Amino acid sequence: MSESKAVQTRRDARGGTPPTTAGIRRQAGWWRSAVIYQVYVRSFQDSDGDGVGDLAGVRTRLPYLRSLGVDGIWLNPFYPSPQHDHGYDVSDYCAVHPDYGTLECFDRLVRDARRLDLKVIIDIVPNHCSIEHPWFAEALAAGPGSPERERFHFAGGRGEYGELPPNNWRSIFGGSAWHRVIEPDGVPGEWYLHSFAPEQADFNWRHPDVATYFEQVLRFWFERGVDGVRIDVAHGLHKADGLPDHESAIDDEFTGDPLNPHAWNQPEVHRVWRRWRTIAEGYTALTGRERVLIGEVGVLDTEQLALYQRPDELHQNFYFEFLRAHWDEQTLYDVVDRGLGTIAVSGSSVAWVLNNHDMPRSVTRYGGGAPGIDAGDVDLGTIRARAAALLMLALPGSAYVYQGEELGLPEVTDLPLEVLADPMFHRTEGARRGRDGCRVPLPWAAAQDGFGFSAADPWLPQPRWFADHAVDRQLSSGESMLHLYRETLALRRRLPALAANEFRWLRTEPGVLAFTRGDDFACVVNCSSRVVSAPVAGELLLASHQEAGDKLPPNSAAWYLLAPEAEPMCAAA
Repeated sequence: MSESKAVQTRRDARGGTPPTTAGIRRQAGWWRSAVIYQVYVRSFQDSDGDGVGDLAGVRTRLPYLRSLGVDGIWLNPFYPSPQHDHGYDVSDYCAVHPDYGTLECFDRLVRDARRLDLKVIIDIVPNHCSIEHPWFAEALAAGPGSPERERFHFAGGRGEYGELPPNNWRSIFGGSAWHRVIEPDGVPGEWYLHSFAPEQADFNWRHPDVATYFEQVLRFWFERGVDGVRIDVAHGLHKADGLPDHESAIDDEFTGDPLNPHAWNQPEVHRVWRRWRTIAEGYTALTGRERVLIGEVGVLDTEQLALYQRPDELHQNFYFEFLRAHWDEQTLYDVVDRGLGTIAVSGSSVAWVLNNHDMPRSVTRYGGGAPGIDAGDVDLGTIRARAAALLMLALPGSAYVYQGEELGLPEVTDLPLEVLADPMFHRTEGARRGRDGCRVPLPWAAAQDGFGFSAADPWLPQPRWFADHAVDRQLSSGESMLHLYRETLALRRRLPALAANEFRWLRTEPGVLAFTRGDDFACVVNCSSRVVSAPVAGELLLASHQEAGDKLPPNSAAWYLLAPEAEPMCAAA
């Protein structure tokens, strides 16, 4: 099959004109098809008995990750921070928070990971820093009009006495995106911009010091051996000149404004990523080890997202449309088709993701639950999450697995209000529950205190039902979610078809997705509530449901090895 026809279209049994897709270009690069495990360090494994996960704890669990079958790890921020947003308010970009260890601990982690052939990716947060960062402290002390304040977005307020914010921008965490400071003389003065919490001041990326500083940060960590960086809010950084009002701003004290065209996705940001790509390529050439840039780009337009993955910019961006998609055949088809038809054809590959530290867990989402409301139908959510894992890991591109996803953890939807730490919860006075429910420390051992996470009380309480999801209990069950992930990842490594160029949608009956990879592999997903016949003939390799075979139970998925020379069957209309 030629590359120009590598992604073909389907016309399902219900008729209609199929959308147009194009070919997937395949190039070298470990990141193109890697499976990366996201480690939320604070909640992964505690090694020193203080109830908080740390880098030494991550080190002790590297063999577990190797046996799981992933290709690398992505560490959420572990930098010095007052922890107003659990590490995303950074006060020093070239050190380690004492709760998490030291630079020497980090170096040992990188060395051990390399011995196990695991890549290491770290988080960099360039849009904003902690108000305890030395630069911001200097800006406050220097006063209005000073060069120190030009590194941030300081401005005088509106109103007779400057008592109103400089514009109508909203914080993503709720409320105004501006905070007024007390000047060195003790009186209220200028305001500074914070796209997130007030403790996170936005950098002014039009100031040359900021670009120079972060290039030094990037080099610092590349020198320490990291294989890549995940870039927080990669569509942020630059703001529109003059910081004009947002004409369609949401008039709601508690709602963020992620679509503000003046605060996000400015054209100048692409210059930053071209410069960072040059630096990364330089280290790749120098060491022979490819260094990669992965962006968290919060734009809703897939065509705009693809622009960040041009050959001289970021290597990849998370494809959040897949994470946000409802469990519905047509929705999933459209999302997958759009991703392959825009991002992949740019010369990059799609980075699929089902879970992360900012979203309710897929088991709860697929079961209709929501934080602070109810847990939903956990059984239904689990069945669908198992099938979604097989779908994601069969698609062309890379995949990012969030810790606990492989255990089938649901969201903890009923954490006591007094333990909630997410600034989103506090900024909205509880109107938005926040993200703590997907960040509860992992259960490793069902019968141990803290479920093997820590000898002390964990920083967020673990519910009793976590015991049913503990690693040791799942390792003893051949039908567990952990077993499914291990078997799926092992097959993904072994099957030549999953490294092939070809991807082809198959004709299916309503409620069913099916596609082939290479000449002999097919994935079928039944999103419906009825039993369906598989639209392919061949050997069953793997299934999310133990009763799958020639027929698929509701909400299940299966992988098949197609019979030689056999044509995929078309399901009856």
